[in-house]
Amino acid sequence: MQPLVSIIMGSTSDMPVVGKAADFLEKMEIPFELLALSAHRTPREVEEFATTAATRGIKVIIAAAGMAAALPGVIAALTDLPVIGVPISSTLDGKDALLSIVQMPPGIPVATVGIDGAMNAAVLATRILALSDPSIATRYGTWRSSLADKIVNANNRLAQIDTYSFKTN
Repeated sequence: MQPLVSIIMGSTSDMPVVGKAADFLEKMEIPFELLALSAHRTPREVEEFATTAATRGIKVIIAAAGMAAALPGVIAALTDLPVIGVPISSTLDGKDALLSIVQMPPGIPVATVGIDGAMNAAVLATRILALSDPSIATRYGTWRSSLADKIVNANNRLAQIDTYSFKTN
């Protein structure tokens, strides 16, 4: 099975956040790989990864990093594949990582999700893949419909609460 998505983290300490992306891709039955690479500590490996990802069949890269968060931008500079950056909360509550990822120079875009938003990165990767894969599109559509069902069910449960004198619904 060839991976379609690469999930890259700057350090394995990012796994609690990045694992949410892996869980979602697993649920969507999308093959992925998990790698730890550092723009600062393993720059040659990052270059090798980014310049060969497309030829290995990768379609989307999710790159998570904290602090200086150079990893997503460096990867985006070295590949034409879509890169989705996930800022990891570390110092400064992750705002430093967010700004490092979102403030890319013109011509080197990195789609960026919220701080610790790895699941949304996987959702976005799935949406990208669904454009050219009907089976992924079907699985994604089913999952997306379930989001509305959760809210409808939540409202039904809320309507059953009768402990408040001034609750009107």
